[in-house]
Amino acid sequence: MERIKEALERARQQQALHPPQPNSESQVADTSRRQKEAPITYSRTKVVELSRTALKRKRIIVGSDNDEITSAYKILRTQVLQRMVANGWNGLAITSPGGGQGKTTTAVNLAVSIAREVHHTVLLVDFDMLKPGIHDRLAFTPAKGITDFLMHDIPLNEILINPGIERLVVLPGRESVPNSSELLASPRMAQLVDELKSRYPSRFVLFDLPPLLAVDDALAFSPYVDAVLLVIEEGKTTKDELTHAIDLLSKTQIIGTVLNKSQDKVSRYY
Repeated sequence: MERIKEALERARQQQALHPPQPNSESQVADTSRRQKEAPITYSRTKVVELSRTALKRKRIIVGSDNDEITSAYKILRTQVLQRMVANGWNGLAITSPGGGQGKTTTAVNLAVSIAREVHHTVLLVDFDMLKPGIHDRLAFTPAKGITDFLMHDIPLNEILINPGIERLVVLPGRESVPNSSELLASPRMAQLVDELKSRYPSRFVLFDLPPLLAVDDALAFSPYVDAVLLVIEEGKTTKDELTHAIDLLSKTQIIGTVLNKSQDKVSRYY
């Protein structure tokens, strides 16, 4: 635990050396007013109704529960939105040093929490092409995925899914591909990301990426995003792994670090 805290302190010190530079306060207010509170009707995006029981079993926040987990993600949402909006950013990658440290669960819960903030919509993209897992966390089986767009020219509107949560759309993965880093660094991918980020001004795009130290996918994709949220797990992520991950992201804005499964009742939220 102490080693992870030391590494986290180093990450905080690096952030202090290169703090996000906010734009004017009016930009924050204007962005918050961009989207009206009128209900959204999905006419071209497939709507999938999810099982509340299955979501709870996968540790996904649902409904209007007012528990510790929901409160924790509200705090995380506020911190993320403040930094993203202040800098005019809308593309955030979520990754971790190694596998099984909670990045996908964090990505899904953060997306759900932001979608409940009525001024923004969210597009959650599964770019973990070696082990796509967003559809598993949301307990549905997609007929098509992002690789169908990239490799078979299937239109995006045939792939996008609204999981029954207003203001949230998912671009799921479906199958594992061996040349994932080449796909993520391709010109077609660059065009796709630019379109996803620029089509709707009030939309935040969250990209679930593979673990940093497992493959080079996240590193190859990092130039396309505005910032990265790093997820680590207490008792699993080592100091060396965290240090290596931060070094790999030295040219990318690390917006923050989430300490997952913490035994500390206070720090668990951050």
